[in-house]
Amino acid sequence: MTVEAVRAFLATHAPDISVVELDASTATVEMAARGHGVAPAQIAKTLSLRIKDRTLLIVTSGDARLNNRKIKDVLGGKPRMLGAEEVATLTGHPVGGVCPFGLATPLPIYCDVSLKQFDEVVPAAGSTNSALRISPARLASLVDAEWVDVCDRG
Repeated sequence: MTVEAVRAFLATHAPDISVVELDASTATVEMAARGHGVAPAQIAKTLSLRIKDRTLLIVTSGDARLNNRKIKDVLGGKPRMLGAEEVATLTGHPVGGVCPFGLATPLPIYCDVSLKQFDEVVPAAGSTNSALRISPARLASLVDAEWVDVCDRG
């Protein structure tokens, strides 16, 4: 699944966007920024969280940090990061390649306002060496994400 699921999603919803696969791993924000020639903040990292009985994804700027107080106020509880195996099962993507596209399980998706500072962001695309380039507004629109303010800037 993974990259193929993202490609299938894009073929249906955004055929003008292509997946970029690099030879080197882009599994961390720093590696992705280096590989794609952008600032770490421009990497759109997708975090898989559980808040009470809800599992959800939050897409943030690469240098942003979750603020537990903001999350509790906005989403109603303290966030807990999911384990790698659960992330892969729910999203269909491995840790380091998680993105809001082509998910194995429909999940609520939130985009943090930290992404809005950029004209273009670089989220992963289903593997630890793939990504795509997209405007934050289009990313949120494609995955029906809700904009939230739940992070502190790096």
